[in-house]
Amino acid sequence: MSPLLSLVVCMACITWLLLLAASLIRAKCWTPAGLKLAMGNRAHMPEASDFAGRADRTARNTLESFVIFAALALAAQASGLQSPRILLGAQIFFWARLAFIVCYYLGIPYLRTLVWTAGSLGLAMMAFSMA
Repeated sequence: MSPLLSLVVCMACITWLLLLAASLIRAKCWTPAGLKLAMGNRAHMPEASDFAGRADRTARNTLESFVIFAALALAAQASGLQSPRILLGAQIFFWARLAFIVCYYLGIPYLRTLVWTAGSLGLAMMAFSMA
């Protein structure tokens, strides 16, 4: 598997784990009542705590970004483009996304925006390298 596709697979796993974690945090699955709620139909979810809200926003933002990242990476792979700039852009996106996740979970606002911007620049680098 190419390094680019490896990053796509890693990012897919991270995205899935974030979605799962956000759901379990919101339900407070570490308590008996929360575990019952998590295993149910989730019709009456409790109000999200600040942390649960951040976990949910982190997961949704990562999912949105992953769609763009995957589209760019898969388009590059399908067209046979092996540009080092595409891979560098993907690596910048990946590592910035990991930093973004940590910053968002910890509630660090300005640094979170900076690493989000770095990840977006990585996506732009990928896109412009294919033009």
